[in-house]
Amino acid sequence: MDIGMMWFDPDPKTALDEKVLRAAAYFRAKYGKTPNACRVNPAMMTDAERVAGPVTVRPWRSILPGTLWIGVEESTLQVC
Repeated sequence: MDIGMMWFDPDPKTALDEKVLRAAAYFRAKYGKTPNACRVNPAMMTDAERVAGPVTVRPWRSILPGTLWIGVEESTLQVC
């Protein structure tokens, strides 16, 4: 994923899946596309990969805790 939207939600009481679904809904409303990929800090995850709705969530060390990088995985983009 080269292009995405940063989403900050530091609330420790909110589950990661809920954060991802909120960010996905905002992304869809703002950009008109449904995101399918999300990167988060490894400390926010308990497993190597998870799925929240249509979004595959993976850890990435460069992402700060409480922050999600959500967008469309480039392998699914159509090239004209």
